[in-house]
Amino acid sequence: PLGPAEGRAAVLLQPFVHQVGGHTSMLSYDEHTVCKPLVSQELSFYESLPLAMRQFTPQYKGIISVHLKKDSLGNLTLLASPGLGQPDSASTDPAVTLWHKRKWTASASSEHGLVKWSHTQVTKTFKDSCPGKMLLRTDLQYHTDSLLEDANGNQPERKSYNPWGLHCHRQHLNRMSSKHNENKLHQFLLLENVVSKYSYPCILDLKMGTRQHGDDASEEKKARHIKKCEQSTSASLGVRICGMQVYQADTGHFLCKDKYFGRKLSPEGFRQTLRQFLCNGNQLRTDLLEPIILRLKALLSVIRKQSSYRFYSSSLLIIYDGQEHKESVDNHLPFAKTHPSRVDVRMIDFAHTTFKGSKSNPNPTPYDGPDHGYIFGLENLIKILQSLLEGK
Repeated sequence: PLGPAEGRAAVLLQPFVHQVGGHTSMLSYDEHTVCKPLVSQELSFYESLPLAMRQFTPQYKGIISVHLKKDSLGNLTLLASPGLGQPDSASTDPAVTLWHKRKWTASASSEHGLVKWSHTQVTKTFKDSCPGKMLLRTDLQYHTDSLLEDANGNQPERKSYNPWGLHCHRQHLNRMSSKHNENKLHQFLLLENVVSKYSYPCILDLKMGTRQHGDDASEEKKARHIKKCEQSTSASLGVRICGMQVYQADTGHFLCKDKYFGRKLSPEGFRQTLRQFLCNGNQLRTDLLEPIILRLKALLSVIRKQSSYRFYSSSLLIIYDGQEHKESVDNHLPFAKTHPSRVDVRMIDFAHTTFKGSKSNPNPTPYDGPDHGYIFGLENLIKILQSLLEGK
């Protein structure tokens, strides 16, 4: 008899449609699992993750091998080879694993090649990834620049899906295809998809801490990151916005903001954007403030106890469902008590995280005590949310 992984087709990796920040391409492996290129420092973090931090990070699910494939039309796809270093695949239903063989195409011919999605493909991707995305516009072709801002410096808010992940994905495919031949195997990290249980995932991606560069950064990269911190709320608040998508119940679209928007914000602009993240087009979701604050406070007490950890360049995701739970809003039921998972707070991106005993730590002298830059950012975030709760 065949083993669990044998005689099974390779899995076509799809761009993860809810990626709001970062520059690494996140891919969808199956409904509950995303994957990203393996970085040894990040793997080292997940492998020795302190128990107390587990509720605040995605579950680590293993490693897979991935290779590029070009079809007869020259379109690039990424395939995960079955059975190579996969966690026990017998537990995943092959029907789920062999996710819809959809066609999406990235023209690899030029760096600025448009990502061409037909309207039906994108609609299908969204239908499959979560319900309620039917109201997609037909103007789905975009160019890198159009997703940043229009002539007036405004982001095109007509987009009904988040273009950031696609942008990263295309760049990633082009980089891979220019550097490596097709049969080279790349190792990818499998992680829990932390938004799979939400119908309309509203996501805020926050870069935490006052310092962003890792210990391994070149002088040039270090200078670049220091400048970005000084010119943004990273210096003043210890946190800056890296990306956001908020479901607007009145229009049925997602409002999306990217890292370029987040970098330009003043502390007051940061506060306004935090408020906007909790606005669904009809009202401010004040019912979410308390559960978010409680979860951030719980995280804060965990981070204070992690000696030697430095979470340089990692992000914090705040997540909630844009789908209104009518009964909670109308009758002010203690909904948070019955549905604690209504909001979620997760730390992600540990490629530059360092700690004592890390196998791949570029800095041989470990840091002492907790990550004060991270703590500073969390404390400010909690303060701002509390002021919104008090209606200031």
